[in-house]
Amino acid sequence: MTAARAQVNNRLLDYYNSIFRDATSECPNLVELNPFGHRRYLMTREPEHVKAVLTGKFADFGKGPLFHELWKPFLGDSIFTTDGDLWQNSRSLIRPMFVKNRVSDLAIFEKWSQVLISKVPPPGEGPIDIMDLFYRMTIDVTTEFLLGHSVNSLNHPQAEFVRAFNDVQRFQMLITVLAPFQIIMPRYRYRRGIRTIENFITPFIHSTLALPPSELEKRSKDDKSFTFLHALARFTRDPTMIRDQIIAVLLAGRDTTAATLSWAFYELSHYPDKWAKLRTEVLSTCGPTRKPSYDDLKNMRYLTHILNETLRLYPAVPYNVRFALADSTLPGVPGSGQPDIACVKGDSIVYSTLAMHRRRDLYPPTTKEFADPGVFSPERWDVWTPKPWNYIPFNGGPRICVGQAFAMAEMAYG
Repeated sequence: MTAARAQVNNRLLDYYNSIFRDATSECPNLVELNPFGHRRYLMTREPEHVKAVLTGKFADFGKGPLFHELWKPFLGDSIFTTDGDLWQNSRSLIRPMFVKNRVSDLAIFEKWSQVLISKVPPPGEGPIDIMDLFYRMTIDVTTEFLLGHSVNSLNHPQAEFVRAFNDVQRFQMLITVLAPFQIIMPRYRYRRGIRTIENFITPFIHSTLALPPSELEKRSKDDKSFTFLHALARFTRDPTMIRDQIIAVLLAGRDTTAATLSWAFYELSHYPDKWAKLRTEVLSTCGPTRKPSYDDLKNMRYLTHILNETLRLYPAVPYNVRFALADSTLPGVPGSGQPDIACVKGDSIVYSTLAMHRRRDLYPPTTKEFADPGVFSPERWDVWTPKPWNYIPFNGGPRICVGQAFAMAEMAYG
């Protein structure tokens, strides 16, 4: 229940810090919880544990049957809910749409960035909820990228689809946090929201599946008209499989970008000098009117530092979970000589990227060049490179985010 309150009240970092305050000095970054006596929850913020789960012992840890059961009504058998061959097949379906030549076409970002800018009132005409605009922009970008047709929420903020997506996502997170109690949670609005989402995307799926293979092949050679949906339809004629992958990518494509942009603007609003430095870099690269190219975005170092620093302090996925698919182990405390930590099949490993990124002992001492790690300081990236697995805003290993380049390009353009 404490975790659910933290989730609802946006106090996850306080929640994780309170957990690790109860850790032992011998194992300060892992805590075992077993509230009901039948399943262990190993809460960790240790990079070596994350590395073991995501790559070193990848076959031993996965989403597992419980996670699949909890998320199946929303994301079905998609890349985010499955293991083994199902997961591998999903990844193979999705990866081709995120290759560089598709990500580097910035027209879709330009289009919706201009719509967002048109919604910003002139200076002095009152406050604006920039986070709301970012969430609406990213769902517009992502639906157009996926379906070739945007939900257009920037122009229609009360669109039924957007409300439904918000409701379903909020309830889904509560179901996940309250897994032992989820059976008693009322689901009417949740199921109604999923139906609304499906009612929006299903006609696009059916119209695409009605296209003959020759037409899909023809469109695949035209980057302007070829969509993510077309790519899926070339490899499967199963409307349920297509539905699952589209909703999964929509969830990831919207949240990562909108949350990161919102936090970046929040931090920059406290540092006018950093905002001015960023503006100077953009103007010196693109001038006052030229649209940035993909290479421009990649080459603007301070812009990249701002995004990396925002993702360090506010990772878009603040925690993640894997279940032991077989009896296995996690490494003991690095350098301590302690034995490995036993994991029994069915154990839940919850790793918090948010808490791990805030561990002061993972950073160099504070100096004039390297600010306190709790402070927003893009300049630290001029003199510092994180050690492997100390910084994982897009996860790592075989399940590293396939849309990482797309998200970074959209955030940089935004």
